[in-house]
Parts: sequence; C-alpha cells; structure tokens
Amino acid sequence: MKGRKEEHRILDDKEIIALYQSRDENAIRQTEKKYSNYLTTIALNILGNREDSEECVNDTYLKARNTIPPNIPAVLKAYLGKITRELSIDRLRKKTSRKRGDTEYDLSLEELAECTGSGDSTQQAADASMLVELIEKFLYRCRDDERDIFVCRYYFCDSLKEIAKYFGVNVSKVKNTLFSTRATLKKYLESEGYVL
Repeated sequence: MKGRKEEHRILDDKEIIALYQSRDENAIRQTEKKYSNYLTTIALNILGNREDSEECVNDTYLKARNTIPPNIPAVLKAYLGKITRELSIDRLRKKTSRKRGDTEYDLSLEELAECTGSGDSTQQAADASMLVELIEKFLYRCRDDERDIFVCRYYFCDSLKEIAKYFGVNVSKVKNTLFSTRATLKKYLESEGYVL
C-alpha cells in the first residue's frame, strides 16, 4: 500500500531536479504531474490553440531534460514557465507571418504598444534592450499588486478574467490597474528619454 501512495505523491521541486540530474526517466513524468496545467495555460494564452500548446509543453519537458544539468534552476516553476513562453512565442512567430490574431499574447502586445510604441521600426528594434531595462526599473518602483498584475498580463499573457480570479478582484479592477500602470509606464519611459 505504501508503494502506491509514493507513486501518486507529487514531488517537490528539489526532488524533481534531482531526477533530472540523475537522468532518471521519471523526471518528465513528475514534471508533467506537477506543472502540466500551469505550462498549458501559458502556451494557450500565447498560441490560442490546444494542439500547438500541448506540443510546446511537451517540447518544454524535452528542453528541461536537455538543460538540467548543466542548469540548476533556483525556481523550477519559473524556469519551466520561461521555456514554455519562449517556445510558444517562437511557434507563434513561425506560424503568423499573416495578420495578428485574437490570442491573449496578441491582445497584451496591442495594449503595451500604447506606451512602448509598435516595435515595427528598426530604431525601436535596436532600442529593445534599453526598453527591457527601463521596464524592469519601472516595475521595481511599482506597488506589489501593480507589478504582479502587469507581469501576469504582459509576461504570462493571462486573460483579464484569469488575473481577476487569481487576485480575488473583479475584471474592472484589473483593467483599471493595467490602464493606470501603462499610463505611468508611458510617462516614465518618456522621462527616461525613450522615444515612442
């Protein structure tokens, strides 16, 4: 009976990382058991397609297996989320040389374009690293709730409804917080000399 209980127990991150380090085939199974829903949500928010999202999540497991070691993530959930996000964005870029769609990724980019510009010009592409640095500094100065809502929307591409549920507020509160944060970000970027 104890063996069965152990079989269904969800391992903590240190145990899962140890499985990857020892090249144990159970590492992917344990990762999937613990993080499948989380990673699928990230991929779905970006891609808007279940099949593509599942492929990106499976690719995440493979990439984790191939990168741990040498990498030893401090926070496994964040490490896996970042891989899924990058793979999903890459897949979306490959699939969409056509007009942007209605995924949460597309919607969040349109919202951010209000304060960062469209990102289409060569000059803006050259300034991308400066923009990232400025946004990081800006977020450091924000209140925790503003920063967390901003990151949920513009990094993880969560829907407004998902964010509201997560923070226990209504969608209107999320919209207002994002609107206010974007307006403040725009002023901050202008004060730092970022040309929109």
